Amino acid sequence: MGRLVTVSAKIPEELKRRMDELNIKPSKIIKEAIEEEIRRRNIEELRQTLEEAKPILAKLSVERAVQSIREDRDSL
Repeated sequence: MGRLVTVSAKIPEELKRRMDELNIKPSKIIKEAIEEEIRRRNIEELRQTLEEAKPILAKLSVERAVQSIREDRDSL
């Protein structure tokens, strides 16, 4: 990773007290939660893109794709 930046969040006092009691460091948890949310949203974007591409891909035959790849390789 590159340069680090600080982010902050407000949480209920009781939650903070329990974190202190359990010796929980919020930075690691916050980082993991953000990374997981980014992964989840990336997957959702890919699913949406795939759904949009399905009608186009359905029009293509495997045979035509193989033929195109072979033609491209042969031209090199």
